[in-house]
Amino acid sequence: MAKVAPEGLITALDIGSSKVSAMIAQKGDGGELIVLGTGQRESRGVKRGYIADMGATEAAVREAVEQAERIAGLNIENVWVGFSAGGLVSDVAEVEFELGGHQVEQQDIDALLAAGRQSIDPQGRMVLHAQPALYTLDGLTGVKKPLGLHADKLGVHIHVVAADGSPVRNLDLCVRSAHLEVKSIIAAPVATGLACLSEEERELGVALVEIGAGITNVSLFAGGMLVGLCSIPVGAQDITDDIASAFGTRRALAERMKCFHGSANASPRDNHDMIPVTPVGAEDDVHGGTQITKAQLIAVIRQRLEHQMNEVRKALTHLKFEGPVGRQVVLTGGGAELKGIADYAQQALGRSVRLGRPRGLTGLPEAHSGPAFATLAGLAFYAATDPIDLRAVAPSGQTVHRPSGLGLFRKLLQAARANY
Repeated sequence: MAKVAPEGLITALDIGSSKVSAMIAQKGDGGELIVLGTGQRESRGVKRGYIADMGATEAAVREAVEQAERIAGLNIENVWVGFSAGGLVSDVAEVEFELGGHQVEQQDIDALLAAGRQSIDPQGRMVLHAQPALYTLDGLTGVKKPLGLHADKLGVHIHVVAADGSPVRNLDLCVRSAHLEVKSIIAAPVATGLACLSEEERELGVALVEIGAGITNVSLFAGGMLVGLCSIPVGAQDITDDIASAFGTRRALAERMKCFHGSANASPRDNHDMIPVTPVGAEDDVHGGTQITKAQLIAVIRQRLEHQMNEVRKALTHLKFEGPVGRQVVLTGGGAELKGIADYAQQALGRSVRLGRPRGLTGLPEAHSGPAFATLAGLAFYAATDPIDLRAVAPSGQTVHRPSGLGLFRKLLQAARANY
């Protein structure tokens, strides 16, 4: 019989286009996260990150959470949910006010954060995150703890992530329909960055490319926070569909071919390795089916990859990820599990590329330790830190100034170039 959830329990829920996954974790005595149970179900009601069938998605949510509950031996009531659909935007708002040279006190910081809340302009979108990232003292950026320091002006960089309202409300309704309380809805790139990027990478500058089934999110981190974001409506499912179409087979078998025989890199031996193909409508064990070479399969995969990496390259250019600090890219998401994709991406993007896997979780099952589960792990990390959200801060009457000029990431790029 399942027990009532103890204090400090965290349940993460990632609703994607190909799978719905859940994780129950708890903080250990040393602050580490210990995984107690995981669950996964095929996602049938989500298209390109958007809920298209409420009933099918709700059923998958129930089943994934129930599986995690059975393994953990616990009943849970609330979840931290990831949002990965297109329409996500990221901005860094900067606000500051006069201090007059006195020491920074807690009430000054509180007033600044309250004033920062008023400066947020979502432009008709729904704000998912509004968090103080770094403070400034008389123009000096990168101050993490201004308390007790003297300054004429105190400022703060506020990290804001917003999304189109309707998809977020549909996600919230779906989870609540499964009789689960939504603690918070988290932008997937924010969570994923916590799971598979080092603190140093987030400080110095890195691009995170999350290849989901239907969406690829390209996000930039610098100064310890997410500073740019772009969503591309292509993903790993497009490769599967291309294989199914090219060789006249079912999607499920095309996915199997991609996972077991597929690769992003070609070799001369591929012309001699044969792969059986079961036609659409035939039984899996049918005799007399066609055969293709591994080279033919890889050619289809690489054709789609070329298009996808070209879109990623355009996104990086649009986000101004260039110059000395625009060299490191981390690939994650289910699409990053394709054999050889890191080497392919490194050549296609002209940057150093590595795979991003969840790190820092105790008891994570081997099956959930790959790039496909980075967002799920990141949701648990985010919940464990429970950062300040300015949406919960009371408004202030303090007069503030929002500096104009270059965005934060471009400032960091200029600073880096100045050192070369």
